[in-house]
Amino acid sequence: MTVAIDRATGKSRGDRAPRPGRMQRLKHSYQKYWYAYAMIAPVVVVLGGLVLYPLVRGFYLTLTDANSLNSARTIGVNHIDATYKFIGLDNYKDILWGPTAYDRFWSHFIWTIAWTVICVALHYCVGLGLALLLNQKLRGRTFYRLILVLPWAVPTFVTVFGWRFMLADGGIINSMLDAVHLPSPLWLEDTFWQRFAAIMVNTWCGVPFMMVSLLGGLQSIDATLYEAAEMDGANKWQQFRFVTLPGLRSVSSTVVLLGIIWTFNQFAVIFLLFGNTAPDAQILVTWAYYLGFGQQPRDFAQSAAYGMLLLAILIVFTSFYRRWLNRNDQQLAI
Repeated sequence: MTVAIDRATGKSRGDRAPRPGRMQRLKHSYQKYWYAYAMIAPVVVVLGGLVLYPLVRGFYLTLTDANSLNSARTIGVNHIDATYKFIGLDNYKDILWGPTAYDRFWSHFIWTIAWTVICVALHYCVGLGLALLLNQKLRGRTFYRLILVLPWAVPTFVTVFGWRFMLADGGIINSMLDAVHLPSPLWLEDTFWQRFAAIMVNTWCGVPFMMVSLLGGLQSIDATLYEAAEMDGANKWQQFRFVTLPGLRSVSSTVVLLGIIWTFNQFAVIFLLFGNTAPDAQILVTWAYYLGFGQQPRDFAQSAAYGMLLLAILIVFTSFYRRWLNRNDQQLAI
């Protein structure tokens, strides 16, 4: 084998040039993409101020015993310095294994998991059913789409307050039940019916997004696949199972993940529907708000610790969910 030698440098032509250092690569990248960096700089600054700093500050508070009595505050012209102390991981130990751990954390954690699973399942099933109907050639299909999207278009607080009025003791729902001689549940007082009402209202608010997303996925499926399945003798159920569901796989995985994250952190529905009057119907995010702002003294450290635990739970779930999807995709590819 012959190797060509450059007479000017004495190096063989097959030798690679040395890799530039990290600072040189950064300098080259800045010189080449300075305009892109300039465009995203305001977004980075805003996100750093609105997300990164509160996150770091909140994590620091979880390592202290900060509350409304020992935090820095100004009363009139007098400024009182903070007196809270660094206590390490004691807040996490108290939340997870303390004497009141079940009543303050685990009971709300179990209800939050049940709330998320039930709501997302209803969102997907009802949304898929409506999407399948709207994907058919129906007279007035555009009008039906507009009506079904309205609950999503209306602001959440308007929708929840409307449901709260209807679910009150003298509301329209109990009046209709009384008219047909059926028992009137205590929607806003009894624990079971509080949870049932919360799931019902959240389903009403969340179905339109799932329906619109799945409808877009249905319209992207090639119609020739259905024609081929029909020629092979597949019935409607078999076409749905072997053509529709696989065709919706990418859309479904995304909207289900988004639905789980949004529902797990759904603050507005629970808080606006019950406020602080339904302790057993509170999910983790609303319970964290109650600890930090709904009681006296306000426990900032415990509330921040709940926020960190919520973030950790969602990060762990998302990582396992994505790995599970990637593994299934690899198995299907094989």
